Amino acid sequence: MCRFDEAGEYQMKDSNPKKTTRPGSVDEYLSALPEEKRAALEKLRKIIKSVVPDATEVISYQIPVFKYKGRPLVGFGAAKNHCSFYIMSSAVTKAHKDDLKSYDTSVGTIRFPATKPLPATLVTKVVKARIAENNVRDV
Repeated sequence: MCRFDEAGEYQMKDSNPKKTTRPGSVDEYLSALPEEKRAALEKLRKIIKSVVPDATEVISYQIPVFKYKGRPLVGFGAAKNHCSFYIMSSAVTKAHKDDLKSYDTSVGTIRFPATKPLPATLVTKVVKARIAENNVRDV
């Protein structure tokens, strides 16, 4: 079972109503979400995997995160009123500001309604930019 806390962030609850548990895997995180949010985030996950198939999926800070070469690349999550794509880079957000102008953004985050998932072309472009950014750090 899942719920959203006062800040609108996703939380899982176990059978004890006073105890909140953390998801142990991305599949567990997704399975606890309402169908509409789960479908939007599964689509996002599939696109990310197609761009960077050798990335590893982890739960970090209670959200699904893709790591590439041991570093966080992108993540995603569900909140009470929207889904989020965490691009984890203010530079990439600024570089793609024209592509993101129709979305609610903040530093390193794109928020979107579950009923209107992000287009594959946008996700692909952002993930490739993050890969390039991480590769520069390796030099």
